[in-house]
Amino acid sequence: MRYQFVIFLLLSQIIPSCQNKQTKTDWSDMAKYAKENKVLKQQTDPNRIVFMGNSITEFWKRDDPAFFEGKPYVNRGISGQTTPQMVLRFPADVIELKPAVVVILAGINDIAENSGPISLQEIFENIVSMAAMARRNNIKVILSSVLPAYDFPWRSGLQPAEKIIKLNGMIQLYANKNQLEYVDYYSAMVDERKGLDKEYAADEVHPNLAGYKVMAPLLEKAITKTMSKNK
Repeated sequence: MRYQFVIFLLLSQIIPSCQNKQTKTDWSDMAKYAKENKVLKQQTDPNRIVFMGNSITEFWKRDDPAFFEGKPYVNRGISGQTTPQMVLRFPADVIELKPAVVVILAGINDIAENSGPISLQEIFENIVSMAAMARRNNIKVILSSVLPAYDFPWRSGLQPAEKIIKLNGMIQLYANKNQLEYVDYYSAMVDERKGLDKEYAADEVHPNLAGYKVMAPLLEKAITKTMSKNK
């Protein structure tokens, strides 16, 4: 009994400490776009399009700013993020901005296990959750293929190539069943190793300007088709 009491005392001190740390941690990085979101929520734009994603989305505006200039495109990419983090911030970074369309590009960091091991089914279900949230709020959805990757420079040895193919198959099937536009970046950018062609990325994961120039017309076509659809 004495030892049980000692353990209880230790736990009573450790658990509150852990909870306090969790409440102070912005795991999904909700604060990153909070100020910009506050401004956008006061402005209405029936043609607003939000890009939800990770570094591939975030760096698009940095590396190819001309693609965004003069367009109602809102970039909500955050480097390193996985789909569970995106699901948490989706209401604030997408729903509350009341866009006409959301473009979802996600999954590569899950396969890289940035937030720990996760199954392809769980990744897929998180993407579906975001699509479902959008559709419930009358926001049209464009789903994107995960870009090819032969290996990850920050976490080597996970053999992502086949996993990406399987995940893309799941996303495309869901898009087809639900009459959503699916942007196939993968087929346009893959090399003979089932990785990202070195012409399009210095590190074989993140597109360079040439890579984004391949992606842009594919997405623009999907946006045009999606905007012409009835909700």
